[in-house]
Amino acid sequence: MLDPRWNTFLVLCETMNYTRAAQRLCLTQPAVTHHIQYLEQYYGCRLFSYEGKVLRLTEAGQRLREYTRSMAYNSRRITRSLAASAPPSLRVGASKTIGEYLVAPMAARFLRSHPDANLSLMVDNTEILLRALEDGRLDFALVEGFFDRSRYDTRLFREEAFFGVCAPDHRLAGRSVPLAELAGERLLVRESGSGTRAILEDALHRCCRTLHSFGRVTTISDFATIKALAAQGLGVSFLYAPVVERELAEGTLARFTLADAPMSGAFYFVCLRDNLFAASWEDWLQ
Repeated sequence: MLDPRWNTFLVLCETMNYTRAAQRLCLTQPAVTHHIQYLEQYYGCRLFSYEGKVLRLTEAGQRLREYTRSMAYNSRRITRSLAASAPPSLRVGASKTIGEYLVAPMAARFLRSHPDANLSLMVDNTEILLRALEDGRLDFALVEGFFDRSRYDTRLFREEAFFGVCAPDHRLAGRSVPLAELAGERLLVRESGSGTRAILEDALHRCCRTLHSFGRVTTISDFATIKALAAQGLGVSFLYAPVVERELAEGTLARFTLADAPMSGAFYFVCLRDNLFAASWEDWLQ
């Protein structure tokens, strides 16, 4: 069972306000202050500091937050696993590419193997999923794009091709295209925080460009809309192979590559560091 003072610390990390933390915990503000002071004395370092009137985590506080998140998660998971009457439960996050095009067979395999289980599946962009993981709202996530892997336990799930797509009669179709030639096209991109967008932005950065280098950029969070507009010649996009597998086979979309900015992508299994239960979810990676 997690020490209540660590729980106070985590709530204060979320609220960054002693009064709101006390309200959420149903404690007095002096009690919250006492808990934090105890931890600072125990570890021999400051965990919070004020910049003007704004409460900030110190570097030591940031490290303790990562360790304590894992301890809090493990504590809750152990409690659930020891409850004899509780059915197995699993809360999975999947980024949109994985959630819409790859995760269904994996979820089906889990449910067949655990017919009494409770399964929750959250599909969103990578940034939001990692936040939910840190908040203890997910057991693990399958994500794409770039993120700080040193903050989590990660394993490579699979690698996928990543390339440009356009209408089959588009002048770029089937070509290796210089980036300068792409400048006149309307780019259809996913929202900020998306792993798909992050891979494109990384390729542009390697060529000293950004999305602002393009005069016409349309942001769309839905794959179906992106593909429909690209198929009608109303823009080009960059997507993972599983997203456009059917359209390429049917000939409603064509692919192209960037000559001066080769791109590839990887999907990762991600959980909190020091997660005691990570090994039990290996079957999701098969």
